[in-house]
Amino acid sequence: MKQRSVHVLVVLFEGVQSLDVSGPMEVFAGASRFPGVSYRLRTASLDGAQVRCSSGLTLVPDTALADAPAPDLLLVPGGPGTRTPDPELVDWLRVHAPRARELVSVCTGALLLAEAGQLDGHRVTTHWSVCGTLARRFPAVRVDPDPIFVRDGRLATSAGVTAGIDLALALVEEEHGRDVALAVARQLVVFLRRPGNQAQFSAQLTAQTAVREPLRELQHWITEHPDADLSVEALAARARLSPRHFARAFQAETGLTPGRYVERVRLEQARRLLEDTTEGITGISRASGYGTPEAMRRAFVKALGTAPAEYRRRFRSQPV
Repeated sequence: MKQRSVHVLVVLFEGVQSLDVSGPMEVFAGASRFPGVSYRLRTASLDGAQVRCSSGLTLVPDTALADAPAPDLLLVPGGPGTRTPDPELVDWLRVHAPRARELVSVCTGALLLAEAGQLDGHRVTTHWSVCGTLARRFPAVRVDPDPIFVRDGRLATSAGVTAGIDLALALVEEEHGRDVALAVARQLVVFLRRPGNQAQFSAQLTAQTAVREPLRELQHWITEHPDADLSVEALAARARLSPRHFARAFQAETGLTPGRYVERVRLEQARRLLEDTTEGITGISRASGYGTPEAMRRAFVKALGTAPAEYRRRFRSQPV
């Protein structure tokens, strides 16, 4: 087991998301209770003054960024404060981020790193709601909206909020082994199970919510009945519209065709059953609306590049 102490510096700013800060810090602090594991945690704001989180919670940093020693791991959290970042903070990141052995962002902290030019040419992720914004504003950044976290060399970026805990656990496992990470997960009462390429999306998150109530109710009904007849004709009849009018209205209001929305709902249902139950492949294929294991296998290979059995092996929930 490695004995080297890892100096972690967490950047604080007005409007930071408190869980983006405390989640990873709790993971590193928990790991440090084990022999041979040492994460030295420090927080810093631009001037060393306290900051108010998006929740209203006040955090008092250990020091000012100018006085902080060079970290091994620099962690940049997210929050509403990333929308209009302080130019001085961006300048500090531009100068000091390249010096860290590992550079980590949680949630919309990726926007700060992008502003500082630290993500150009890298594959990254962030909260699903700002992936499009990140991609548009910084075309040199390769944004992947699906994973809960992405590791690209020394750079590690995570999706929204609790994904920062997943990423921190992965970093602990990488540095000190699965037993330490598993023990920390037990202490925090979380699952040690979500590899970075497990998607953050859900069908209802990636689709817009329809404006008209009949279509909005139909979206929820589809999610609750993935094994029903979800053809355009059947859905149109339930919405009391003609098939042509229904298909046009559904896409206009949700951003997805009815068929694409149904595909995502069924894939999401099948993934959840594979991860969280012991139901057989045949039963899951029926419950998810695929009908046969072969139809489900084709859908998984097309969307995820892996078969259902292999997906279950990799992502099956293991309660800790």
